[in-house]
Amino acid sequence: MGNPLVLASGIWGTSGMLLARAAKSGAGAVTSKSCSLEAREGHKNPTIVLHEAYVLNAVGLSNPGANAEVEELKEAKKHCSKIGVPIIASVFARSAEEFAQVAQIVMEAKPDAIELNLSCPNVGAEGRMFACVGEDAAMAVGAVKNAVDVPVFAKLTPSVSDIVGIAKAVEGAGADGIVAINTMPGMLIDAKARMPILSNKEGGVSGAALKPIALRAVYQVSRAVEIPVIGTGGIMNGEDVVEMLMAGAAAVGVGSAISYHRNALGEIRDEIGVFMKENGYGKISELVLQE
Repeated sequence: MGNPLVLASGIWGTSGMLLARAAKSGAGAVTSKSCSLEAREGHKNPTIVLHEAYVLNAVGLSNPGANAEVEELKEAKKHCSKIGVPIIASVFARSAEEFAQVAQIVMEAKPDAIELNLSCPNVGAEGRMFACVGEDAAMAVGAVKNAVDVPVFAKLTPSVSDIVGIAKAVEGAGADGIVAINTMPGMLIDAKARMPILSNKEGGVSGAALKPIALRAVYQVSRAVEIPVIGTGGIMNGEDVVEMLMAGAAAVGVGSAISYHRNALGEIRDEIGVFMKENGYGKISELVLQE
C-alpha cells in the first residue's frame, strides 16, 4: 500500500468505477461492498440518517449477488492495478460453507484479499452473527482459507463481551488479518411522528461517535494477536488516522467521512503528512505507541 488508508466496505464500493475513483482519490487499498451468493434487495427507505456526530444506517446489505459482483470487481481491478492499489473483496453468507462458495466465485476477478463480513445481520440458524462466537467465526475463516489462495481478513463486531477472544479464534483458524470494527447497533425515534426513523427500526452506528469504541478494540486486539489489524470506525480526519495507528492498526479504514466530504480520502491522506511533518515523524511505523 502506498499509504495506510483503506476504503471501508459499503461506502463507495458499489461499483467498479467507484472503487477505481476511491483509489485515484487517495486510498491505499479499496474494499468492495459486501456481496452474498444471491442478489439481495436490502431494506426500504429511509435507510440512512446523517448527523454531524454519527451515521445510522440500515441499508440491509443490498447487493447484486456474487456472480454480478465479479464483473464490477474485474472493472475495478483493471483500473486499480494500473496505480498499484490492492482490491479487497468483501463477502457475507449464511454458513461457513456458503462463505467459501461466495469467496470462490469472487476470486474469478482476482482480488488481492478477501474480507469476511462476519459481523453482518445475515446470520445462520443459531440466530447470531458469526463474529459473536469464536467457534462460528473460526469455522467461516477456516472454510474460506481452504477455498482461496489470497489473504483472508475477518471483520469483527464490537457487540461482544470479549472481542480479543474472537480475534484469537480467527487468528487460530488461519486469518491473515482482522478488520476492527463494524458498526454498533442503534436506533433513532422521530418524537413528533412517534415512530422509529429507519424503516428497519434498528440500524448500525458509524461516524465520529464510533471512534472511541473502535480505538479501544484495535488497541486490545492488536496487542493480543500477531496478524495485522485494519482499524475502522470513526475516522473523519488525518489526526483520527494517527490515533488509530498509535492504537496498533497496521492500516486504517475510512468510510463515513466520505458521506460528508467527497474528497475525504485525499484530504485525510494529506492531513496525515502534515501531522507527521509538524510533529517530527519520518515514517508511519514511528507513530505506533511504544510500551
